[in-house]
Amino acid sequence: MIDHEELEVTSYEEQLIQVRRVAKVTKGGKRLKFRALVVVGDGNGKVGVGLGKASEVPDAIRKAVNRAKKDSIEIPLKGTTIPHEIWGKWGAAKVFLKPAVPGTGIIAGGPVRAILQKAGVKDVLSKSFGSNNQVNVAFATMEALKNLITYKQKIEILGKKRVKEEGNDKVK
Repeated sequence: MIDHEELEVTSYEEQLIQVRRVAKVTKGGKRLKFRALVVVGDGNGKVGVGLGKASEVPDAIRKAVNRAKKDSIEIPLKGTTIPHEIWGKWGAAKVFLKPAVPGTGIIAGGPVRAILQKAGVKDVLSKSFGSNNQVNVAFATMEALKNLITYKQKIEILGKKRVKEEGNDKVK
């Protein structure tokens, strides 16, 4: 029996980041395939990155989109930015994301910009270190976004209570 509340239909926007022709060298020669890197997001905190490989470009893109939707994550937003500074690492690529005031825009390039746009982040500063391989930078950005956490979640993790006293928020 299918529960209709569990079926969540979200309209994802797709963006192709990279298409590459890759080759496997065999005894009989080179086997050529295409690899596609795609980001999907709903513009409201849900985003995913997928990598697909196939003999034809459209098939590779379709596989990448399916993988991105399957592996999509929900990120916490604080207004139009992220809640706090965060580092992400994947392979030799490192990505630093920092919240920014409204009106700053997305100060990022390449896959980082595409991922943050599809996630619905409007104001953020970023810097990429190490490898500039687009696949690794994309996955490093996703690692950073996965580890974002809100103030309320941090309080729950630490097992502390939030007490309101005469207009002042205090943590005990």
